[in-house]
Amino acid sequence: MIRDLSPRDGLLIHSPEGHALPARKNLFLNWRLNRGTDMVLRFTLRQLEYLVAVGEYGSVTEAAERVNVSAPSVSAAISQLEKEFGITLFVRRHAHGLSLTQAGHTFVDQARQILGEAAKLNALSNELTGQVRGPLHVACLVTFAQAVIPALRRAFSDDYPDVDFFQYERDQARILEGLRMARFDIALSYDLDIPADIAFHELAVLPPYAVLHEDHPLAGRSEVTIQDLAPHPMILLDLPHSSAYFVSLFRDAGVTPHIVERTRDMSVMRAMVANRFGYSIANIRPVSTYALDGGRLSFVPLTGNLRPMRMGILAMAGASPALTVRRFIDFCGEKIGDMVMDLPVSADAPQERKGSS
Repeated sequence: MIRDLSPRDGLLIHSPEGHALPARKNLFLNWRLNRGTDMVLRFTLRQLEYLVAVGEYGSVTEAAERVNVSAPSVSAAISQLEKEFGITLFVRRHAHGLSLTQAGHTFVDQARQILGEAAKLNALSNELTGQVRGPLHVACLVTFAQAVIPALRRAFSDDYPDVDFFQYERDQARILEGLRMARFDIALSYDLDIPADIAFHELAVLPPYAVLHEDHPLAGRSEVTIQDLAPHPMILLDLPHSSAYFVSLFRDAGVTPHIVERTRDMSVMRAMVANRFGYSIANIRPVSTYALDGGRLSFVPLTGNLRPMRMGILAMAGASPALTVRRFIDFCGEKIGDMVMDLPVSADAPQERKGSS
């Protein structure tokens, strides 16, 4: 017999006699009790995964891409959950995606907790057997994701083929939010305004460098200063936190940058520079000295008392990571430094043929 039930929770379970009874809030969904001792769930973990994805992205299409299934499969799962429990979880707005209802918010929050508890069983089995397997959700700062995460994922997946690797490219604010909401197990980012509840483990120190067109008057130098760059037009990589860092280099040097254009895309920034709209500043050096449109670039180190970027691992402070996460952290420690530092500094370094990426 279930005791201490609260009608205000608004959820039901069914007794063997068929009577509907209000369920405790932390039971979340309805259960069907058979006449024996077995209980049959009226949902699957897969359905909950789809529910949470749609709740986070507000779009069946985007959620389907993230969980690697077809959009009709996601739609069918949501409809089945709503039909089974007689609750409208989403408001469908034509051309504007889906919005969670109040009940939907409650369901998604609890579904996320259930999925988290289920994940602990996988983590526990890995610890007991010493096997590195199961899902791994890794976020990466969009600024350097293209230069780091594909090769890192390939190498890790080759070594640990039983790990289901999920990658997410985000800006710093969304990375922090995702870690707090347990959407990500871990993240690769810079040490930019790290809050007290997030731990940072340094992997590499990345000094800034100037990105110049090959015919820029400063392109032939072995190094340049912030004062050298200040009078020239600048293309600012305008991402949250990152842009503040670039501007601070000028402020600390007592000069003001001449910003003529802003972009949130690294490839667009390089193409703008390659087409002579201005220079830019970055911390990750690409292997190729060509922009995607074929324009030639020169990368020149910045000199002076400049604060470097520090790339590293972000995780929730005080958390005890699972075996798969710990193994990935160790793997990053072994690989990241070589990946981001052994790249050409200038156009005088060995080049690929024009047009390569």
